[in-house]
Amino acid sequence: MNASRIDPLRRQYELVRALFEYHLERLEPGDHRWEPAPLCWTVRRSADGRWVPDRSDTEPDPVPVPTIAWLGWHIGWWWGVTVDHLRGRPPRAREEITWPGDEEAVEWLRGLCARWSAVLDELEGADPDAEAPFPWPEGSGFTVLDTVAWVNSELMKNVAEIGQLRLLRAASGRG
Repeated sequence: MNASRIDPLRRQYELVRALFEYHLERLEPGDHRWEPAPLCWTVRRSADGRWVPDRSDTEPDPVPVPTIAWLGWHIGWWWGVTVDHLRGRPPRAREEITWPGDEEAVEWLRGLCARWSAVLDELEGADPDAEAPFPWPEGSGFTVLDTVAWVNSELMKNVAEIGQLRLLRAASGRG
């Protein structure tokens, strides 16, 4: 990808990643599955011991408040599938993306950041105007550059949600 076109998006990503790291280094294991409201989406142990996210094929009304664990799984799902698409691999199904648990979650999320940085490096020299395979419908006209910008905005939103939940739990004195 032409460096002059990716550089502003890379700098924006690094800013979001720094905010993410600020919250990641302050997360405690008890923060991940803290439920701030009666109606929450979280991750729950299945019979085989895997963490399974609450979810629905249609958006519920009212929308449940996600826990940090659910947001972590969500980041792992959309970011992992985006990386799969951009690397030309078959995207994993939602059910294949599993949250690793309270103790491993922070390192797992840092690993996602490292993989994305590697993808950005791989995109150097690529055509920024090539049609993007994800998250857009085929023939939408959205490009790889649009996908990089989308990752930045989606990550920024999720990082802000994680930060807000972390701050609310700390301020509430509950845990």
